[in-house]
Amino acid sequence: MNIPYWQLQDAKKKFSEVVERALKQGPQLITRHGEKAVVVMSYKEYAQMKKSQTKLSEFFRATPLSKIDIILKRDKSLPRKDEKL
Repeated sequence: MNIPYWQLQDAKKKFSEVVERALKQGPQLITRHGEKAVVVMSYKEYAQMKKSQTKLSEFFRATPLSKIDIILKRDKSLPRKDEKL
């Protein structure tokens, strides 16, 4: 995804334009001292992104594999000796 970017000083001067483009075109990246700093995006897009996130524990509970009894045993054999390449 190629996000349009703005230098911080330009984004401050043209904040209304940054917001308008975020609403119409999608996220806008703002850099500070040449480093990626923040993203301006529409609230609708942000809410959709947050909604799609699931806790890892919920993901594992929802997987069909959670219904299977799996017995995990640790391999107690000694580690391999270092091999020279």
